[in-house]
Amino acid sequence: MSLSQDEISARTGFAGNRLWRDGEQRTEESLASALAHDAAIVYLTAEGKWLCAIVDGTPMPGFTPRQAETFGASLGDSVLLGFEPDGRPALAAEFGGLPDPDSPLRLIELRSVAMQGALGADVEGRLGQAAHLLNWHRKNRFCGQCGGPTVSEAAGYRRRCTRCGEVVFPRTDPVTIMLVHDGNGACVLGRQPRFPEKFWSCLAGFVEAGETVEDAVRRETKEESGLDVGSVTYLASQPWPFPGSLMIGCIGLATNRDISFDGEELEACRWFDRDEVRTMLDGTHAEGLTAPSRFAIAHHLIKAFAEGDLVP
Repeated sequence: MSLSQDEISARTGFAGNRLWRDGEQRTEESLASALAHDAAIVYLTAEGKWLCAIVDGTPMPGFTPRQAETFGASLGDSVLLGFEPDGRPALAAEFGGLPDPDSPLRLIELRSVAMQGALGADVEGRLGQAAHLLNWHRKNRFCGQCGGPTVSEAAGYRRRCTRCGEVVFPRTDPVTIMLVHDGNGACVLGRQPRFPEKFWSCLAGFVEAGETVEDAVRRETKEESGLDVGSVTYLASQPWPFPGSLMIGCIGLATNRDISFDGEELEACRWFDRDEVRTMLDGTHAEGLTAPSRFAIAHHLIKAFAEGDLVP
């Protein structure tokens, strides 16, 4: 599957996965067939981290099905992520044992190693997809309707209750993340208490039931900053597998400038002019204030404002 690099979404972290997922064509034999393929590759996870061979300091995830079994992986519960253009299948599974401390194998934490760009965009995206799906499977071992045990089907693309037959599919939680501006060269950024010192970013929040993306932008902005938002436009999106969200990046035009926040979700929130934002992005801010790296969709929203070509 190809994706134009001109798309802003394609420049974000975890968006580089080019596997052909072929979810609609899967049968009861799809998983066994993929595992039997001579060139199948299996990505392995334990305790929320991913098993990698370290080659010249670079993490290299991915093992043969036979290797995966020696590490204690339950391949019958693995997930078929998709296929490379040459038909090579890629899968993901949980495994039992941690690597020997003396071995060249290590468990890596996905978020930090991906932000360092150490995996390559395609592998990074595969592990993001795998983390999302395996987390969903762990949370859906029992039926929400009758409480019966569920089993994986369609090579990991759905689960079925063995008692009542209820079928459930992997869910994705939509989150709006927005660059709110005033139309006159200023934008709003905020700080959450968990942020690193001097780090500022866009406002964000989950889309609620029965709500459009545009209304979610308006509600979250009002709740977090006290600002009213008029027009809302979509810019880009980013898969975020912690645990399973889709970040929907939007641009919102504020209709007032009086910021008021309660200090719970945000510890600070204020207006920034375009020149100041540019210095935050290029690391030259006089007070050392910083903004998200290009790994995050927030960076691309802020950059669109700083460059002034997509945001007035």
